[in-house]
Amino acid sequence: MATHTWFQHYPKGIPQTINPEQYSSLADLFEIGFEKYAHLPAIENMGKCLSYSEFQEQVNQFACYLQTHTKLEKGDRIAIQMPNLIQYPIAMFAALKCGFVVVNTNPLYTSGEMKHQFNDSGAKAIVILENFACNLERIISETTIETVVTTEIGDLLGGAKKVITNFVVKRIKKMVPPFSLPKAIKFNQALKLGSQAVFKKVELSGDDIAFLQYTGGTTGVSKGAMLTHRNLVSNLEQVCAWMSIMLKEGKEEVITALPLYHVFALTCNCLVMFKLGAKNILITNPRDMPGFVKELSKHKFSVITGVNTLFNGLLNQPNFEKLDFSKLKVAFGGGMAVQKVVAEKWLKVTGASLAEGYGLTETSPVLTINPLDGTDRTGTIGLPIPSTEIKMLDDDGNEMKHGEPGELCAKGPQVMKGYWQRPDDTTQVMNGEWFKTGDIAVIDDDGFIKIVDRKKEMILVSGFNVYPNEVEDAIARHEKVLEVGAIGVPDKKSTEAVKIFVVKKDDSLTVEELKNHAHEILTGYKCPKHVEFVDELPKSNVGKILRRVLKEQDAKTNNYE
Repeated sequence: MATHTWFQHYPKGIPQTINPEQYSSLADLFEIGFEKYAHLPAIENMGKCLSYSEFQEQVNQFACYLQTHTKLEKGDRIAIQMPNLIQYPIAMFAALKCGFVVVNTNPLYTSGEMKHQFNDSGAKAIVILENFACNLERIISETTIETVVTTEIGDLLGGAKKVITNFVVKRIKKMVPPFSLPKAIKFNQALKLGSQAVFKKVELSGDDIAFLQYTGGTTGVSKGAMLTHRNLVSNLEQVCAWMSIMLKEGKEEVITALPLYHVFALTCNCLVMFKLGAKNILITNPRDMPGFVKELSKHKFSVITGVNTLFNGLLNQPNFEKLDFSKLKVAFGGGMAVQKVVAEKWLKVTGASLAEGYGLTETSPVLTINPLDGTDRTGTIGLPIPSTEIKMLDDDGNEMKHGEPGELCAKGPQVMKGYWQRPDDTTQVMNGEWFKTGDIAVIDDDGFIKIVDRKKEMILVSGFNVYPNEVEDAIARHEKVLEVGAIGVPDKKSTEAVKIFVVKKDDSLTVEELKNHAHEILTGYKCPKHVEFVDELPKSNVGKILRRVLKEQDAKTNNYE
């Protein structure tokens, strides 16, 4: 397949290539952005808003603290472990300015998971929310961490609000388990110390590693993808080029509900929106859906990103449709397949399209996005973004024709340098400059790409491949279904059979109703043989349904012999 196939379908005004050397590093981007947008609002969280100039001041203060009061040197790794708070981007931008490598860490990790990530990365410092410091206390002596900076949720809210918030979180809600980290320093104290020093500029190049972004570990041990400054600069340039027909510098307001430690929010919400001079609304706890909707009611936002389960959750909140969507231009979905029924309902309720994109941790992350020019390709992940090539290969490395499923492989300046200290794992996923994603996809005659499913999650029924995405999409169309997950389970006659786990929207839903519904949409071998109703589905930190966990849990409780 010719790699230029899709160019004829590019929306007008979008270039086919970008300049990966647009900025020498992310630090270069930061300095330009801070100066360009100094007077504009940059970040808001829990009612506290910082302008770009105020944001810059605190970034510089924390960078000075790291330079003058720690033993960290260029290339050392520093972990950040907290939900979406203003402290997060301050710590991140400061670390990158200093030439350190940021290790984004899920705050919900157990102490064992933390220990693996910190030891694998060789982290020497950490900035952590006190709510999770008890886990750090358990394992810190078994790691290389020397510098610990702790922060409380309300630290940057200022005045009485800071005191009240921290008191309620710690004393009333008791969300901070006791911990002892005698050598730790408070975040605000670090800012104060840094304000008394002068920052010494660090020479950085595009080849320097910016992030060790750990994969979710759903297919094995969690590995650190080495994302360079050039990788991230390239991807933000690619995404900005794609959005240029709709989003304007200094005019946007973005809702960041996905956690900044996840690569989707890191690039698309944090870095891309910084380059555009947008106002970033950080949502600390989007799982509190009523509270999330209440926060949305305070803003006339123009962009929101999320995963299918987040959009579906919002649509099922009674007050969501009452919000003011007059400024909303687009919603971006990624992380998992956006179901057609969700995209259609989103458009009906908000009047704005839900554009699906696709990417992976290893690709910084974006590889493809649907056009923003009104082209309706719901159900696809769109077209490759500028300077990105895509092809589908079979198990023998042969390129597939249009319409034939194969493993999606990608090449572009956003593809990682490799896995941290894992050359063998890197070799398994890299074929020269081409990254093998592990996802099965097809390309139609117009060059639009559709993800069929994860290669390792295919269900084999009597020799036929059944893709969980297709089953889930069909079942989700039933009006009484809130959420659904599909897996393959052992079957004597057909090797495997399809099983679905369903969260009801309406208690009257029955197994028979679902099976009849499935037979109206799916061919026989794709229809679920087993149906189980559950109160909730296991999800990742960003809301992606974890089929692996469903499969593990099911194997422990059921015998299909």
